Amino acid sequence: VQLQASGGGQVQAGGSLKLSCTTSGRTFSSYATGWFRQAPGKEREFVAAISWIDPNTYYADSVKGRFTISRDNAKNTVYLQMRSLKPEDTAVYYCAAGEDATSFYYTYEPEYDNWGQGTQVTVSS
Repeated sequence: VQLQASGGGQVQAGGSLKLSCTTSGRTFSSYATGWFRQAPGKEREFVAAISWIDPNTYYADSVKGRFTISRDNAKNTVYLQMRSLKPEDTAVYYCAAGEDATSFYYTYEPEYDNWGQGTQVTVSS
């Protein structure tokens, strides 16, 4: 599945952005979808994920309560609503998808074998 991330931009601290991840060629059916981010000089880290096989969502502690991941199956799109943004949220954000299963480890990057290009999010203080 080919993924396309969009919606990044520059905002001030406390602001909001909504990222979108769309597919081309097929739907998100049977795929778990996650968002990861990579800040300059740091390793890529897990942000949020949404399961296909059940209604569960997963968040990194650093974004819990501020970010919300959701899916619109009719639009083949997964969203990441980001609120109360902080300068430390500045990063390139990537969406990723992997074939979902009861054993899927949603926070583990190697589980995801389909990646979109990143979208830059910059939060100024």
